[in-house]
Amino acid sequence: MFYDHQQIEKKWQKYWEDNQTYKTSNNTDKPKFYVLDMFPYPSGAGLHVGHPLGYIASDIYARYKRHQGFNVLHPVGYDSFGLPAEQYAIQTGQHPAITTEENINRYEEQLRKIGFSFDWSREVRTSDASYYKWTQWIFIKLYDSWYNKNTDKAEAIDSLIQHFEEKGTEGLNANQNDELNFTAEEWKNASDLDKEDILLNYRLAYRAETTVNWCPALGTVLANDEVKDGKSERGGFPVFQKKMMQWSMRISAYSERLLQGLNTLDWPQPLKDSQEYWIGKSQGAQVQFQVEGHDEVVEVFTTRPDTIFGATFMVLAPENPLVETITTDAQKVEVDTYIEETSKKTERDRMADVKNVSGAFTGSYAVNPFSNEKMPIYISDYVLMGYGTGAVMAVPAHDERDHRFAKKFNLEIKKVVDTEEDVQEKSFDSKDSVCVNSDFLNGLHYNDAKAKIISEIETKGIGHGTTNYRQRDAIFSRQRYWGEPVPIYYKDGMPYTLPASALPLELPEVEKYLPTEDGDPPLGNAKEFAWDELNQKVVATDLIDDKTIFPLELSTMPGWAGSSWYFLRYMDPNDDEAFVKKELADYWGQVDLYIGGSEHATGHLLYSRFWNMFLKDRGYISHDEPFQKLINQGMILGMSAFVYRIDGTNQYVSKNLAKDYQTQQIHVDVSLLKGTSDELDTEAFKAWRPDYANAEFILEDGKYITDREVEKMSKSKYNVVNPDDICEEYGADGLRLYEMFLGPLEQSKPWNTQGLSGVYGFLKKFWNLYFNGDVFEVSDEEPTKAEYKVLHTLIKKVVYDIENFSFNTSVSSFMIAVNELQKIKCNKRNILEPLAVIISPYAPHICEELWSLLGHNTSIEFEKFPVLNENYLVEDEIEYPVSVNGKMKFKISLSAQLSAKEVEDLVISNEKMQQILEGKTPKKIIVVPHRIVNIVI
Repeated sequence: MFYDHQQIEKKWQKYWEDNQTYKTSNNTDKPKFYVLDMFPYPSGAGLHVGHPLGYIASDIYARYKRHQGFNVLHPVGYDSFGLPAEQYAIQTGQHPAITTEENINRYEEQLRKIGFSFDWSREVRTSDASYYKWTQWIFIKLYDSWYNKNTDKAEAIDSLIQHFEEKGTEGLNANQNDELNFTAEEWKNASDLDKEDILLNYRLAYRAETTVNWCPALGTVLANDEVKDGKSERGGFPVFQKKMMQWSMRISAYSERLLQGLNTLDWPQPLKDSQEYWIGKSQGAQVQFQVEGHDEVVEVFTTRPDTIFGATFMVLAPENPLVETITTDAQKVEVDTYIEETSKKTERDRMADVKNVSGAFTGSYAVNPFSNEKMPIYISDYVLMGYGTGAVMAVPAHDERDHRFAKKFNLEIKKVVDTEEDVQEKSFDSKDSVCVNSDFLNGLHYNDAKAKIISEIETKGIGHGTTNYRQRDAIFSRQRYWGEPVPIYYKDGMPYTLPASALPLELPEVEKYLPTEDGDPPLGNAKEFAWDELNQKVVATDLIDDKTIFPLELSTMPGWAGSSWYFLRYMDPNDDEAFVKKELADYWGQVDLYIGGSEHATGHLLYSRFWNMFLKDRGYISHDEPFQKLINQGMILGMSAFVYRIDGTNQYVSKNLAKDYQTQQIHVDVSLLKGTSDELDTEAFKAWRPDYANAEFILEDGKYITDREVEKMSKSKYNVVNPDDICEEYGADGLRLYEMFLGPLEQSKPWNTQGLSGVYGFLKKFWNLYFNGDVFEVSDEEPTKAEYKVLHTLIKKVVYDIENFSFNTSVSSFMIAVNELQKIKCNKRNILEPLAVIISPYAPHICEELWSLLGHNTSIEFEKFPVLNENYLVEDEIEYPVSVNGKMKFKISLSAQLSAKEVEDLVISNEKMQQILEGKTPKKIIVVPHRIVNIVI
């Protein structure tokens, strides 16, 4: 029977939509299971075949869990704020909302075509005002909170104010920007403005001067992961380090909890390692060094205070405020030039560049508090202001980077850890040796020396033992239009939050999306964007009088704001009264399975964990962590095609002749190849772009053969394959099966359209099991043991594979089972009905159609998954190969229950064996039970 995938898939996609098959109920006695994909940013290019890989895997698992009787939440939505739509608006004037809507419609059309079992009724978009109202609400809650180290959680700012009123800062143990000291009396006498300023020092969302990645061309601050090699990832524009007043989130307060929480999560170890490194916990000492001839001290954090006697120079971060104070006139030009150069590098670039050594001498010296020796003070880009104190004591004998610096600038290298190695040539970093040349530390091992020196540091009153974290607070401002407005207005220069009743603070209309002529963010172009405090509403900006009408914050929130809590909104997407009802958050709890790319390790995944922990602290949800199990899917790589252009000409030489010419390799669109071959359609190539219209070709055997190479699939490499085309030719079920069949989910693998024919052939075979010619024909006859064995072998394998996310081996098992059933001409209902259920998570459309043909009037989706019966897998008979003197002579079928001796007797008495023996007695008989019989004569 002809397998018409197009008709079948359209029919069932319409059925699922009309009947809301996948709509999830919150009112149920069933156990819950929450399956989620990292939600996509809707780009203009739409999906290519690499994008659905993770979605297909999560969809298979969601469907499998429904078959097991779980109430499955499997929603979809869009991370719809973002820079690309804004850049397009700048270029064309089209509002980002229009571009985003068009892109989402395209994505949705493509996703529906692939047959995902999403609950579309729960769709969220971060750029919808009904959604970002709650993002703004969470921001206000963060603003109205502080972190109490004694209770180890966030608390309402009111409790901090109460502490100040009763005790001032006495006994306060809080995360803060600066350590403040004042009495209750001083607090009470402070002006309202001063009180607000003090509270900003403790709030979890606060405004402070921060060093940021500033991109003038884009007119915005960029996150570290949006910058590569000193340029913006989007557009490749130069990025500079710049100090600006910015909103920040006090994620650093959660560093220890974020670190410890990793132990409770079933995540890939490399991802955990990334977060652990990013958080960067280290234990050591904070030590002060006096600057000679100045009142200033240089404070350093060191993990190796036991090596302080070997500290021979100091290095400050170029942006350290001390630099300006201590730099001598003679060194000012050199230092200023170096600071300018460093501003062009991001912190991430500076951390990654371990090979290059550079720096500038400030002209000043510090004094080593233990050796009393002078230590020249340098600046260098390998020291970061945000980590520790923005200064290091350099111990070149025992730190590789310090050693390279000392060699470059000819500085003293002093051994203080015992070793036979020549520390003048190479640093020796060990915690296993003892201290030398270190006065009272001599002969002590690492732990004892560390404890003793910290004690001495504290006795001298120049520092203390401490724990430090590399993770810095997250910058929360972006100077761009297309993002969530920050619900803040300014009175007397001080920030105040809008009342919750005024939310959402909606994005205003602007005439242009670029910063204003005064350098303000694009929201500065809005005509209706001021806060009327008296009437509690947004009014025209020209009414601002700083008496009752005040300016609103002009920055918008970063791209990660909306994605830091979206998994909670899916639980209760249409609630106007709360971001999620507590009882629904308690029912759905954590995401049980989260699938997405590893590139989000230190961005989205950290911020989501931070916001989740905060919301738990404040009592809105009950679970510590958002995502219990996480899988990083690999990439599907493209098979790029290249032509060879002879230098200085418009001639193109075929691949195997190119070695005879000086050529340039150029990407060409894979759609210009003939069918699935490597041959270029030369006429299509000439029509592709105007500069190729007059192309000439040097052919081999009358053909132009392109070169091919596996690369990342992307528009710029012209190797993108559109899933719509695959669904058209091979069906969505073919695409789903093939993407799983390509290899293990976590690995990257190359796409090859030719491979689809094998999967499509399987689907046709599977379809035809249910037909006799063109007639649907399924028998109610009881299956044979052999037929049951095929089915239950498959059940055992598929259950194991799905639960271990080995989807590729399941597809192989489907093919084997269908081939075996075809061979034995099985058309029994008791085999073919469960077979359709087993395959349906992978290929839902064809299985729905077969289920319907089998006489069912409900969807296959909620049928119970077939249960394994091991009895069908027990062998009744074993076919033993009989080998004589190393050569296989014949096979004999015997009962699987026979002992080795019984097998031996039956083989020897067999008529064929008797003919071979010709009356002789075998020298040796070896029976390998259930495998083989070896006879030596």
